[in-house]
Amino acid sequence: MKTLEEINKIREEKRNELDLRVNLKANTVEKHILVCHGTGCTSSKSEDIILGFRKAIKEKNVPNVRVIQTGCFGLCAKGPIVIIRPEDVFYSNVKPEDTEEIIQTHLVEGNLVDRLLCKDVDGKLVKRLDDLSFYKKQKRIALKNCGIIDPENIEEYIAFDGYKALEKVLFQMSPDEVIQTVTKSGLRGRGGAGFLTGKKWEFTKLAKGEQKYVVCNADEGDPGAFMDRSILEGDPHSVIEAMTIAGYAVGANKGYIYVRAEYPIAVERFKIAINQARDYGTLGDKIWGTDFSFDIEIRLRCRSICMWRGNCTS
Repeated sequence: MKTLEEINKIREEKRNELDLRVNLKANTVEKHILVCHGTGCTSSKSEDIILGFRKAIKEKNVPNVRVIQTGCFGLCAKGPIVIIRPEDVFYSNVKPEDTEEIIQTHLVEGNLVDRLLCKDVDGKLVKRLDDLSFYKKQKRIALKNCGIIDPENIEEYIAFDGYKALEKVLFQMSPDEVIQTVTKSGLRGRGGAGFLTGKKWEFTKLAKGEQKYVVCNADEGDPGAFMDRSILEGDPHSVIEAMTIAGYAVGANKGYIYVRAEYPIAVERFKIAINQARDYGTLGDKIWGTDFSFDIEIRLRCRSICMWRGNCTS
């Protein structure tokens, strides 16, 4: 279990180490090859691409290069996607057999692999993902870490201000102040009614009963909706932190996340994140020495025929 002081030290040191992920002018000779390992790209052999890069780097003895798995970049139709930092060049529709060429041409010779660059709607080749017409005016909020961090590494989440909000809540705010802040923010449900999140939390806090729960619905009942899966696959600790803050605000010490069994990558990464959070002391008994305790369990929903028959055991 890590102390709060150790968490803050990790945040500072790891943030400096990962500056090249977000800073185009990072003062470093190191390169990070970010490979999408979300469901879409994984189905198109992104895992083989990761192995191919590592093999080529070793065979060519290329120094100062790391290969990182990430969550979804958001452009599944062009996947598998590979982004090289800090120059922020992205390659689309990458195949395992392309990895050696990327290492040789881009990293060894310093030239772009033009045939793997993406074409914009006007037919022009685009070097950076954010320069695509579709993304130019977008600002990621809930998905801001997806494609930036390794979702299976809690320290990378911490590096980008992960668990900083939880620290503020536990040491600087009362439950009522947390609820007031969420209410004033205007945050609301996106399911149609647009009900204020702060009001939901307030009603739960005021409800009678000794045992209360925080339930996160990640089932995605809307057809074609994959944002819940993308967050769980690319930034699972953000969900854990949010549920923990909600638990503190409403007076709950237990949380459940409800997710489809058909999302094995999301389920596995959330399990890894829960175990890491417990190990680092951001989940469990007396978080960072406070009187507040909170833990989370996963509940799976199976849409298979066995569920319809009533004999599902998942």
